This record gives sequence, C-alpha cells and structure tokens, in this order.
Amino acid sequence: MAGAFGFKGCQKIRGPQIRNLLEAKDFFLFDCDGVIWHGEKAISGAAKVVNSLIRQGKNVVFVTNNCTRPRENYVHKFYRLGFTDVMLEQIFSSSYCSALYLRDVVKVRGQVFVIGCDGLRRELQEAGIPCVEEVDDPDATIYDCALAPDVKAVLVGHDDKLTFLKLAKASCYLRDPDCLFLATDNDPWHPLSGGRILPGSGSLTAALEVASGRKATVIGKPSRFMFECISSQFRGVDPAQCLMVGDRLETDMLFGSNCGLDTMLTLTGVSQIEEAQEYRNSELTTNHSLVPDYVVDTIADFLPAFEELDEQSN
Repeated sequence: MAGAFGFKGCQKIRGPQIRNLLEAKDFFLFDCDGVIWHGEKAISGAAKVVNSLIRQGKNVVFVTNNCTRPRENYVHKFYRLGFTDVMLEQIFSSSYCSALYLRDVVKVRGQVFVIGCDGLRRELQEAGIPCVEEVDDPDATIYDCALAPDVKAVLVGHDDKLTFLKLAKASCYLRDPDCLFLATDNDPWHPLSGGRILPGSGSLTAALEVASGRKATVIGKPSRFMFECISSQFRGVDPAQCLMVGDRLETDMLFGSNCGLDTMLTLTGVSQIEEAQEYRNSELTTNHSLVPDYVVDTIADFLPAFEELDEQSN
C-alpha cells in the first residue's frame, strides 16, 4: 500500500496523505508507551484519535511489550486517561500472549517458573497455568534452596525484584532440554525522565541466555506471534488492510515488517527520523525491515484528516 502513495521510506506525511491512509486501512495496531501515553499522561490528541477510529467502525487493537500489568488494569488506565471506548479484547500485551502461547500452542503440562512482576503471573493464572511459588527463606542460596520437580517452562519478563537466586534457579531448570525457555519480549531498556533508563526484559533474558547456554523464544514484538493472536480473535484480518503505529524501530517497525503490515513511526517516543533514515540508507538489507513506511510527529496529526472526512460525509 505504501508504494501506492508513492512515498515509502520514512518520509513524513500529513493532511490529504493521512486522510487517504485512514480511508484505505481497516485495522489499526497501536503500541502504547510513547505512542498513546507517557507514563500516566496521555499524549495530546491521542484519546480523540483512538475514540474517533473506533466510532468510525475501524478495528483498533493495542500491542504492547509491557508485561507488568494484566489486561484489566490496562482497561482502567485507558478509561482514566480518556480512552472511553477501549475494551478488554482490544488489548494484546506480551504477558497475555505469553499465557496464550503456553496454554494453546505448546499446551504446557507442569509448572512455569516466572521471572517477572505480579501482572505477568496474574495473566498466567487467569489462563489456568500453574506457576512455581516463591517460598524460600530470605537467607536461602542456590546451594540449599528447594527446586520444584515439575517445571516445564521458564518465562522471563520485566522483574524489578530480580535476585541472583531467581537467575540461578532458572539456570538450573533450563538444564533440562525439555524445559521451554520463553521471554515476554526482548526490549533492552525503557526511557525514564531526566535522561535515566530502566533495563528491560531483554537485558534479563540476555543474562539467562548466557548462564544457560540457550536462546529464548520471544513472544512479544517483533515476533509474529502477537499478530497471530490478533488474527485468531478477529475474523478476516488482512495484513494489507493493517497499519502498525509505534515509536520504536527495532520492535514496532520490525514487527510490522515481519507480519507484512504497513508501518508508521510516531516521533513522540524512543526512535527519531534520523535513525530511520540511517537504516533506510544502510547497505545491510536486514536494516531495511526497520524502516517505517510513514512518519508523523504525533498521532494527533490524524485529527485534521478526521475533520476532512467529517466534512465530506456532511
């Protein structure tokens, strides 16, 4: 579809070009952090854009690698920030998709050892997947702690209470070649205010990959599995009719490329247009999968297009 508009290759679009894109697409996939909101503050105009798309009959879903909260908490956050039309079934987090993978794809029979927050555990429990309970003495070490006998998978997500003992236990479980090694996502870090960063799930996964000598299967973006989850729950999803909107080249744009979707980079988050242009001009063809089809300053740039469409309908 990008070629049809004649400006594929991370060029900015506005006005009539955005309007044509909105008319051409039926399915919109949005990342959350850096696209829809920053922390507890919605990006200006984002709620109106999302609500307008939904009310116009467009399919809208949210694909986030943030695995720290269950989907029901996301619904509350959306509503609190003014996204009043968002429903539970529109939210696809890496924690929810990890639960679907364990339950429906590999059909795990046994316990899952989780390195992650309570939100990840809650998604697994709601899917009926038993998790290993942490009942160690505070002074326990890998030399004397108990190891569960029936661990069939290790799942790594964001864990702000990661300990050396958790890492060591996971390494022991993964010595069994039949024990699955999964990661919610491979995001290396997340931006914080004041120029600080928060290590992401990918950094924890990398440590365990080194310790275990194994590579994790990644569930979240840029893996195709998230899109497969969406396709299984929404009928007739045609990749050619989809637009993936995100702020990170290495996850959102690559995810869209992997799934055959048109992609749009919004400049309210991590990646900037200069990085996209470097990838576009790279001699490495693999870098071209990181290049967005379209670029906007913010998804609020959609708003004038909505006004034009409303004028046409009147």
